[in-house]
This record gives sequence, C-alpha cells and structure tokens, in this order.
Amino acid sequence: MIQLIDLNKTFKTADGNVEALKDINLTIEDGDIFGIIGMSGAGKSTLVRCINMLERPSSGKVIVGSDDMAALSPAELRRKRRSITMIFQQFNLLMQRNCLKNVCFPMELEGIPKKEARRKAAELLELVGLPDKALSYPAQLSGGQQQRIAIARALATNPEVLLCDEATSALDPNTTHSILELIKDINKKLGITVVVITHQMSVVEDICKNVAILDEGRVVESGKVADIFGNPRSDAAKRLVFPDGEETILPPGEGETRLKILFNGSATADKPLIASMAATQGVMAKILGASTRSFNEQAFGEMLISVPDDQAQTALGYLRSEKGIIVEEVKNDAR
Repeated sequence: MIQLIDLNKTFKTADGNVEALKDINLTIEDGDIFGIIGMSGAGKSTLVRCINMLERPSSGKVIVGSDDMAALSPAELRRKRRSITMIFQQFNLLMQRNCLKNVCFPMELEGIPKKEARRKAAELLELVGLPDKALSYPAQLSGGQQQRIAIARALATNPEVLLCDEATSALDPNTTHSILELIKDINKKLGITVVVITHQMSVVEDICKNVAILDEGRVVESGKVADIFGNPRSDAAKRLVFPDGEETILPPGEGETRLKILFNGSATADKPLIASMAATQGVMAKILGASTRSFNEQAFGEMLISVPDDQAQTALGYLRSEKGIIVEEVKNDAR
C-alpha cells in the first residue's frame, strides 16, 4: 500500500516560492492500477517523484508498505527504491548497450552474477514480447519497442511498485494501446502496483481502476474511474472528462418540453436510445446537446433533448423504464 499523508512540496525560485503540491492525501492499494491525471503544471510529475523520494516533500509523509520513506537512511532508501521502479516518456535506455545488456544493467548494480542476470533478462524480454531483440540496440527499435525494453529493465529488480510518468505520451495511439495492454498483463501476472501519471483521459479509460484528479497541486477528486466518469463534480474533472464543454442552448420554443438524461454507467453505450424511442413510442425528440462518452462499453454523462409537450409523458415513461439512466424534466432552461 502507498499512503500520501498531508503531502506538500514547495520550490524556491528567484521569483519566490512555488507550491507544487498542497495537502495531498491519497491511498493506493496493493495490486491497483491507479491513475493520477491533470493538465500540464498540475503537479503530477512532482507527486510521482515524491513517492520514490527523487523529490523530498516539504512536509507530510510518504509511506510505501510499512516504510516511512523520509525516515529511511540513504542505504535503506537505495534498497527500497529497488522495489519502486519507474518508466518515462523518453525511455532513458543506454544507447551504447544492446537490449539484453540494458535489462541486465540494474542487476549488475545489485551484484547479481552475470549468468543469472542474463537468464533473467532473457525471461523479461520474453515477457514483454521482444525475445528476438536481445542483441539489437535501442536506435534500431521503434518507440514502442524501446518502451517495452524499458519496462523489462524496470522489472529486473522484482519491484512491488511500477511508476509510469507519461510513459505513452511519445507514442502513437495504436502503440499506446499495446503498451497499456502489456502493463495490464504485467499487473495481473505479477501483482505489481502500478501508478500511472498522465494528462490523457484515454489512458485512464484503458488501464486504470481508480483515479485522482490533480489541479494546481491539489487533489480535487478521487475514486473509482467509473464513478468519476459518471458524475464528475469538480471543474477540473469536468474539463478532463468532457473536454468539449457544454454547448450554448437556444431558449425553448413554444409547445416544447425539455428533458435531461443522465447516464450513470449502467446503460450500454451501443443502444440507440433516442432512435428506439422514436421507433417504438412515436416520440420525435431533438437532441439539443450531449456530453457523453463510453467506458468499458458503458455510457456516462448527460444529454439534453426536446420533445413536443403532448409527447412528454410518453417520453418520460419510456426513458424511466430503461436501466442505468436517470431522466428529469428541465425547468427554466436549466441544464
């Protein structure tokens, strides 16, 4: 388990103090894939670097397992860091070493015998799907392949925690998906706790079980991904979940009733709800605005529709009979 308790980090600059992290309180359970998301400058990278003490917090505690990280001696901290490994956006491979030797490198630092290190490195290259690249050099690989080698190297010390700092930001969408699938597979097979730092909601959708939203150094919202998607409360969460924002809606016309439909994650994303209502009930609805998205084949968000006054009760009855949605009549053009 990782516990961040009343965590603060202040940097001193020529222009004065900058509060990068403010009163962070988070608990990350063992075996979780936990996302920390926010826009540029939110404090995400500072937060993840505090977990392994690459950045020393100004105040507060970081507890990993049973260890208070700030209380460890330098030697104890070095040993602890072997169980908290990290992968980065730019891979950080040693260009003068082939892939096998890159994976062997952290084991060499631990004094593991060369033969044993090479055997384990070969197993890890198999795990990440690149057994044939053992003698290749990083410059000969694609970005996705380099990140796979970086993941294999990160696993060489049998870590309990894998920190991913914008690890897919330099990759195209297809490669990003394959790397995230690999991380999920490693999490499942090895039980490693994964902390994912990202500014991309699509990454959270693909891989994370729980998420914290960081804004200007504060955690403004945290919980299960489905709960945050279904009902984002903070402005920062709404910007991330629905980046297109809300559309300006014209005033209601005469003889028109407006209905707001809320999708809480129980409804399937592939059902043509409005078309089905027209086909089965004869209700001709206009979609005035929508902020919806799909996650794990479920729908989240809201939709604003308009129906003729004389069909409003039919529409309400039909929509309320559907599982996984809440519908309410909108008064005074309030969304």
